[in-house]
Amino acid sequence: MDSELIQQIRSEASYLLKDGTVKCVIGYERASDGLTSRPFFAYEPAAVERLIFDETCTHNLVRYLLDKKREKVAIVVKPCDSRAINLLLNEAQIKRHMVFIIGVTCSGVMETSCNDKGQALQARCQTCQMTKPLVYDFLVEQKLVERPEGEPYLDIQEIETKPIAARRAFWSEQFGRCIRCYACRQVCPGCYCPDCFVEQLDPLWVGIRIAPKENELWQITRAFHLAGRCIGCNECERVCPVDIPLGRLNRKLEKEVKELFTFQAGLSPEEQPPFATFKKEETLGFEE
Repeated sequence: MDSELIQQIRSEASYLLKDGTVKCVIGYERASDGLTSRPFFAYEPAAVERLIFDETCTHNLVRYLLDKKREKVAIVVKPCDSRAINLLLNEAQIKRHMVFIIGVTCSGVMETSCNDKGQALQARCQTCQMTKPLVYDFLVEQKLVERPEGEPYLDIQEIETKPIAARRAFWSEQFGRCIRCYACRQVCPGCYCPDCFVEQLDPLWVGIRIAPKENELWQITRAFHLAGRCIGCNECERVCPVDIPLGRLNRKLEKEVKELFTFQAGLSPEEQPPFATFKKEETLGFEE
C-alpha cells in the first residue's frame, strides 16, 4: 500500500468530520481476509484510521450515495467511479453540494476474491485509459503505472462476427444460469427505480418463476434500461454468483450508442444522453 496516499485520504476525511462539513465518509477498509478491501463508512474522526486505498479497491462506492441523499457525505472515488457521480448528477438523483468527492488517481484494480489477491488487472482496467477522476473536490495523486492502449470492444467484435444463431445460443446458455438474485441490480449505480419492473404485479411484466424466457426478459430489459447510461464499472458482472458476462452485454450497447451518437455515459454531468433527447434531423443512417 502507498502509505502517503492513504495518509492524505485519512487526513482529509478526519478534517471533514471534525469540521462538521460531512456526516459520513464512504471509503474502503481492509477486509476480514487481510488481503482485499471492502466498503467502509466512517462517522467519527477516530474511525478514519481504518481507511485504506490500494489495487484491491474494486467496489464502486457511488451506489451508496443513493441511500445518503439527506445528509452531506464524503466519498472516495476512482476515475471510473467518477462517471457514476456524473450520471447521478445528470439524472438529478444527487445534489452536487451534498457530496464532497475525494478523488484518487488510479492505474487499475486487480482481480480479487476472498483470501486471494490476484496479480492480473481486471478486464475493464486493461483497456481503460482514464487515470484521473472527472470530478472531485480533493485530489489524491499517486505514481501511476502506464497501461498499454487496448481495443475496448475486442470481445464484442469477436461475438459480432458469429452467426446470429450462434450468438443467440451463447446468450441463451448464459441467461439460463441466472437465478434471479438481482445482485446485478442492487450493486448498479444506475438502477435506482423505487419499483423495479420485474417486481410489479399490475401489470405483470415478468413471471416470478426462474425459467429461460423469464430470465431472458429480465436480463435484456435491464440491459436496454442501461443503454446510454452504463458507466462500465462492471460491478454487475463482479457480483454475479453464476458468472454471467453481464459486462459484455452492457458494453455491446455502449458500443452501439457510441457509434450512433458519439456519446459515452458519465463523461459530463450536463450533456443529455441520446435517449433523453430528440433531434428532428437525426436519421442515424436509416432509410425514412
